[in-house]
Amino acid sequence: MILKNFIVFEGIDGAGTSTQIKILQKRKDAERFFFTTEPTDSETGKFLRKMLKGDVELDPRTSAFLFAADRNEHLYGKGGTNCGVIEQAQKGKIVVSDRYLFSSLTYQSVTCGDELPRRLNESFPLPEILFFFDINPEISLKRVLGRGETEIYEKLDFQKATAERYRAVIDEYEKMNTGMKIVHLDASQPVEKVADLINQHILPIL
Repeated sequence: MILKNFIVFEGIDGAGTSTQIKILQKRKDAERFFFTTEPTDSETGKFLRKMLKGDVELDPRTSAFLFAADRNEHLYGKGGTNCGVIEQAQKGKIVVSDRYLFSSLTYQSVTCGDELPRRLNESFPLPEILFFFDINPEISLKRVLGRGETEIYEKLDFQKATAERYRAVIDEYEKMNTGMKIVHLDASQPVEKVADLINQHILPIL
């Protein structure tokens, strides 16, 4: 199932998804959008952010369940200011999410295998447009380290494995012919050029 008016940005840490969200937030018509992110700011999301910072240690399978639970809250819940994606999209808002189920199919599959993340996320709707920010892990990690604060997944070996897995996941969806539009972006390009490319693809649904 494709959820109309739903756009997702995906890529490894440091790929620039958050930067592009901030650029969109400065648009003159920004009120037409609903900007959101995963993990959410609901209670499940807050707990996951503690885990990502390394404050809480969890079994990888537990993390997979929690990310799926937070995603359900993201789509259907009202427990956070960035939840209720389906309701917002049905109202006509253009929902733009920094990360979605493709992150789980990538990150969690690296830590606990493919089967569990796939099963936990199979019932969630797909976005109308998926932007995949493709970038060399060495470049993206330099950006991350420049922020001065890292999370548990932000290590070069893990990022290399994640980048490879991301490409495999995106390739798999391209072969499915789901109706979801997939846009590959060279995220190593200047921020302004990436923003222009994003705008070109968003314009038809505005």
